[in-house]
Amino acid sequence: MSEQRGNEETNLQPGAGAPPEDDREPGGDGHEEQAGRSTTGEPQADHQVREPPGGEGAGSSAVTDVPEEEAEARSALQDEAEPRGGEDAGSSTATVKVVLVPGGHVMTVAFAIGLRVQELKLQLAAELRVPAEVLQISLDGKVVEEQWSLMELGVQPQGSTRMEMSSTDPTAHPLRPLCPPERDNVPDVITVRVQTDNGVSREVVVEIERPPQQKAFLGGYRHRLTEVEYHHAAAQTPPKRRSDRELVVFSRDTQIAHVRSRALQCPVDVATQMTAIGCHISCKSDRLVAVHGAYITAEEYHGARLRAVIRLQAFARRWLAWQQMDRLRKDRDQRLAWLELQERRRKWEKEEQLRDHRRCQTNPQRRKDFELLYHALERWRREEEQRISMTLQGVERKVALCSLLEQETKLISSIEEHRAAAREDGREQAVISLLDKSAAPHQWRAADGRMVSIENEHTIRARELRDLYEDISRSSVSREQRLHVLLTLKHTMKVRECQLTRDVVGLIDREVDLMTRGVKAASLEGLRKRISTLFLQYIKTPAFNPEVAKLLKNASQLKNGTFLCGACSCYLLSSDFSLAAGARPRGRCRNCINLDNIARSRKVFFCYEKILRRLRADEQRLNREAKIPFLLQVEDLQYLVEVVWESRSALQASSDIYDLVLVRWERRTDWSPWNCILLSKDAAPAHLEVEDVHKAYEATFILSIQHKHVLARRHFSQLSVMAEHLDPWPPAPLGYQLVSKTSTVVGCGNTERPWPADKIIQMILR
Repeated sequence: MSEQRGNEETNLQPGAGAPPEDDREPGGDGHEEQAGRSTTGEPQADHQVREPPGGEGAGSSAVTDVPEEEAEARSALQDEAEPRGGEDAGSSTATVKVVLVPGGHVMTVAFAIGLRVQELKLQLAAELRVPAEVLQISLDGKVVEEQWSLMELGVQPQGSTRMEMSSTDPTAHPLRPLCPPERDNVPDVITVRVQTDNGVSREVVVEIERPPQQKAFLGGYRHRLTEVEYHHAAAQTPPKRRSDRELVVFSRDTQIAHVRSRALQCPVDVATQMTAIGCHISCKSDRLVAVHGAYITAEEYHGARLRAVIRLQAFARRWLAWQQMDRLRKDRDQRLAWLELQERRRKWEKEEQLRDHRRCQTNPQRRKDFELLYHALERWRREEEQRISMTLQGVERKVALCSLLEQETKLISSIEEHRAAAREDGREQAVISLLDKSAAPHQWRAADGRMVSIENEHTIRARELRDLYEDISRSSVSREQRLHVLLTLKHTMKVRECQLTRDVVGLIDREVDLMTRGVKAASLEGLRKRISTLFLQYIKTPAFNPEVAKLLKNASQLKNGTFLCGACSCYLLSSDFSLAAGARPRGRCRNCINLDNIARSRKVFFCYEKILRRLRADEQRLNREAKIPFLLQVEDLQYLVEVVWESRSALQASSDIYDLVLVRWERRTDWSPWNCILLSKDAAPAHLEVEDVHKAYEATFILSIQHKHVLARRHFSQLSVMAEHLDPWPPAPLGYQLVSKTSTVVGCGNTERPWPADKIIQMILR
């Protein structure tokens, strides 16, 4: 029966009426009875009733039909559970059951008996979300003062009491429980009897915390051996509580917010909000709202809203237009800046090219510098010859041509003098480079990425010989320094006796004898040149300098890879011959070809070298496995530019050879002579952005490009290395089909017409 009484106490629904008189005693509780019966097994039929101090009959107690033995046992149990000291008793907790009036809902809390009723009000006001000033707590029908404590009201430690709580303003601040009804059957506080280490049993009040909402199960872990489950901390901790709004809002949202958030049916007295029979609603907090201005019809209201929307759209569209204008302005500025940068780059390249040409003409040092000089000489000769032929006739013309020939001869002689001096400087640079390479230490990269250098006796010997050669070749030295260098060289030569060393020692003795007789240094220049030449020959001998052996051409290389030049009748290495397409295996060497170019055509080849270098760099960037650009030689590129593409851009007809580049015709296919186009540097980037050339260009232009590809394919198919990369022939345009490489085509009909493919393309172009 006691368990049923406890359940009835906690399951009181709002509006069910007040609890019976037996359950409203301040000193007894159903939960306490249940705990007492489960632990002691003794029935507790009567309860002690205490009145608050200061009221009527204060300090007196009434006992109704309590047997003497039961009263003694109960007093002993309370003395056993009561703390020893006054301070410990004030900090002990008790179970306080608060009945909400008029709803009848029971709230159970654990509260320290030493705290005041005012603090109990604050705690309950926070849970009910109402101001603490409107709460009124009463005990046995009498209002309890806020300064009283539970101990003064007669509540014992670990005991329980029942109080009523109502609102002084039930209209504005009604008392409604926040927990859902399905949780009312669970007790908020339970009393548990525990046994201490001393063997003394005592009762402990345990408060059960209820989460405001059901949290989702986020998983956890389970021990494989003990089968103990460990949940995540987020599923065990209470959620954050939202702070109450201090601003009072008078709207329908505030009336139905509870229903929306909790999904519960509102009580009748809350949803009505009007005075009816048996229900009085206070109008103390009502607000009167007066209508100002004229009455607005629905059409006027919707029209005003439409005009406001149109105005907002106008402002928004103006803002979007400003943003678009800013983007267009930025794009324009970037485009103009890019065009200006490109223009500056073109001007800089042109100026750099002119400076390079001017430097090559004033101080020629390289092969391309002399090619430019001879090309300029040939152009000047042709202009002068054309002028003489147009202005003079007969004997005067012959005399002018003879004078022109004499001037050309003098200019060629002057150019050759500069060329001989440059060749001599180049020979000295080659010797110095050879000596530096032989004296360099051996280097390799270790596993950790560091460069490792090591020197042996051969590299040290090569470095000593290099330093000695530099001292011997130096002309601006004093007499004492020269004698010291000659003495060092003489001791070096005497290490190994041979005919070469004896000749060098003899020349050294002769120079020393002449220097002691007072001969001038200018007269000894030839003798010193002979000593330097013989000592260089000594350095290049592998028996005296082992490190130089790997830098010289050995006999096996000269035996296996030598060919006879048909012009100079010299046996040279294969690297000295041209490997251009169509060249004969035993043709002329490179030196003979350059000499013939200087004597006859006087063409410039370094511009084609520049085009080839750029082509290789671009293809290496696009495809690291590209092979065809690295198989071509300068002569092949010259034929492709001059003969196939006629030295002009396919789009702009620009004939400036320094401004032309070779790029891919179809960007998805690797570069080849039959998949290329000659364009200017400005048009090449735009062409490389084209995805489909058949949609970007007209049919006539495409046919002309295909015709040039056919010519390039025929020429480069003569080279066996290039023939391996030839792809199948493409179909002929406009209904013609290519049958074989013999250029036999079949038309749209069934009759065969053995016309060459290039003639058919020319006919189509006309």
